[in-house]
Amino acid sequence: MYFFSNSINGSFEAAVLATKDALKRHGFEVLAEIDMRKVLRNHIAGGDFRPYRILVAYDPASSHRAVTIYDRIGSVLFCNVVVQQQNDGRVDISAADPATSMYVINHIELDWIVRDLRGHLQKAIEEIDARPETRRRLPALDGAAPQLMHAA
Repeated sequence: MYFFSNSINGSFEAAVLATKDALKRHGFEVLAEIDMRKVLRNHIAGGDFRPYRILVAYDPASSHRAVTIYDRIGSVLFCNVVVQQQNDGRVDISAADPATSMYVINHIELDWIVRDLRGHLQKAIEEIDARPETRRRLPALDGAAPQLMHAA
């Protein structure tokens, strides 16, 4: 699998907010937000494009560990998460699997960092729901953090 993806119904802006929320819950921070619709409109005469946003996300702890181990990793350190409106009204969210760009670096410690990062990113993408009212917190058991449950 090269990408993690999810399709949801709802408004584009709600999907962007839900994506940021899911990333944050899994330890990611969004460093930049690129509005491709605006970029293309400004650089291509008459270029209109559907709503399409790229969120440049990273996990601070994993990034610090990775750069400490291998200082050239910065070129593949960030996760680009794409949120795009489709013609049928659905909103698609996708992110490249970080393991696909890291396979060429043969380093056992980096492999463990990427595996951990991959798991968090995949869960974040899977959890995205543009309807926040459908999520409710379940009570914590044995001092564990509360879990999110999605209503059907």
